[in-house]
Formats: sequence, C-alpha cells, structure tokens
Amino acid sequence: MANVLAVCEQRGGTLRKVSREAVAAARLLADSLGGSVDAIVVGASGADVAGAKLGEAGADRVLVAAHESFGAYAPDGYAATIATAAKAGGYAAVVVAASATGKDLAPRLAARLDAPLAMDVTALAVEGGKVVATRPVYAGKAIQHVVLEAAMGVVAIRPNTFTPAAGAPARADTVANVEAVTGTARVVVREVKASEKGALDVAEAPVVVSGGRGMKAPEHFALIEGLAQAFGNAAVGASRAVVDAGWRPHAEQVGQTGKTVSPQLYVAVGISGAIQHLAGMRTAKVIVAINKDKDAPIFKVADYGIVGDAFEIVPKLTEEIRKVRAG
Repeated sequence: MANVLAVCEQRGGTLRKVSREAVAAARLLADSLGGSVDAIVVGASGADVAGAKLGEAGADRVLVAAHESFGAYAPDGYAATIATAAKAGGYAAVVVAASATGKDLAPRLAARLDAPLAMDVTALAVEGGKVVATRPVYAGKAIQHVVLEAAMGVVAIRPNTFTPAAGAPARADTVANVEAVTGTARVVVREVKASEKGALDVAEAPVVVSGGRGMKAPEHFALIEGLAQAFGNAAVGASRAVVDAGWRPHAEQVGQTGKTVSPQLYVAVGISGAIQHLAGMRTAKVIVAINKDKDAPIFKVADYGIVGDAFEIVPKLTEEIRKVRAG
C-alpha cells in the first residue's frame, strides 16, 4: 500500500479551485497504488476551515499546518512544513498544482525531499508500481512520459486537467494538525497585488477568451471583455504582443512566457498563433479561432475556425451567447 499527499492552496481560509484538482490527481494515483489520500493545507488560523471541505474532493484525511506567519505564501516555511509532513508520512508521491504558487513550491519540495520532479503534468498513471507522469515538451510539439523511479516523487499538475469525480462519496472525516515549521525566512512576501475583485484567473477559468494584435487598439478589448462576460464563467486572456504593447496586464498573458491554460473552451480572437502562444493553450479541450487570415497558424490547432473580421463576428457571437444563456 502506498499513500499519496496532495498539497492544497487556500487564500483567506477559502480553498482555491486547483486544490480540488490536486486531490483528484492524488486520488487517481492512490487508487492505482492501493493507498489513501492525505491533503495538507498550510496557512494562517483559517486553514482548518478550508481543510474541512477536502473530503468532498476525494481526500481520506486532511492535515492542517496553521501559523500566523503563513497568512501570505511563505516559500521557506511552506516548503519546510510540507516536506517534514511528507517525510513523516512516507508517501509514494506528493501532488502539487502547477499554479503560480505551485511552480515556486514544487522545486523547493523536491530539493528538500531529494525526490524527482515532473512539472506541468497533464496525465498520471501507475505502471509496475511506479508513477508515470505525462507532460508536453518542446512548446507542446511532443509528449513526454516520465517514470519516477524513486520511492517518493513530486508532480505538479497543470490546472484544469484533473477533475474530481462527480457524485463521489465524501471522505475525510479526520482532520489532524501537523507541525508548522518556521524559522528565518530567506524570502518574504511583502505585498500581494490581487486581480480585480471577481475576475477569474486565466489559468483556472473553464473558459478563456483571448485577444491579439488583430484587435488593433487597447480600447477594442471591450469586445473581448463583453464576450467573456456573456459566457459568465470566462477569463480574459491576451497574446504576448498585446501585453508587451501595454494593452493588457501580464497576468492575462497566455503562452510560453505567460500562463499555461487548459480550459474547457479557448476562444482566440485576432491571434495568429505563434508557437510561443500555442505552447500555452493547445491542451484546451475545445479551441475556437477567429481570424481574417485563413492561413493563420492558429487554425491548425483549432477545433472550429471562423475566417472573418473580428469586429463583425465578436459582437454577433456575444449576442447569440447571451440569448442562449438567457433562454
């Protein structure tokens, strides 16, 4: 029997969506290994509130490490606390979400645990008792299968790729406190600049509507925002060229030097589809491209393509989506 540890993120006592996905990925591994899933939540005093909800996502037990110094993400303290718990539990794998926080935390954990690390994982399996992680490489042009040979491995899963089983029985009737390891911090988070209240993170949204240079001017992104609002559960994304021009904030950038997204639906408006952009969104479940250039590279990866003027198509599409949702 080999158990799996899922590292869960919370902000202000509220679980982030990627936490449930991390537990779902851990559940998949644990079921294949014949073990159970422990979910660990690190934070301030409100961490136990977040931890109590993880049974619904598939955790058998919740571990809570609360300390007043963990009100904001504390790299050294978080890594030390989770690594200590992982060593004590003797887990076969530690699952982290490849979010902005997770991408910083996962390598720190792997170093402290002297464990192999697979980043940006899109699928997991167990073969011959070993964890096998699948991840895109070379800007998504190839798929790599990584076998974690060590007794314990760390995997960081891409957001929106693992979904908790619907209707699964609630678990985690046990919530246990574990030691919060604190000390001299080499990195201190002084300030967190949150996105606009209510705005979805482009890396976690189920629908992403992105705009590129084809929008011609920053004020025209009102069309992109209107389409995203019509869906009701969409985030606004942007290409690197748009962000570099100062039209949109870097937090919205999708691509190799921005955020990697895997939404259920990705709508690319006025984006030609440079390889750097495709690397950040080609694993979306459904891709819709709107571009007046019929030879644009984006059409090679799109499930649906519309050749035409975005300034004519987007308003009509927005109107139709609103009608459908209203009905």
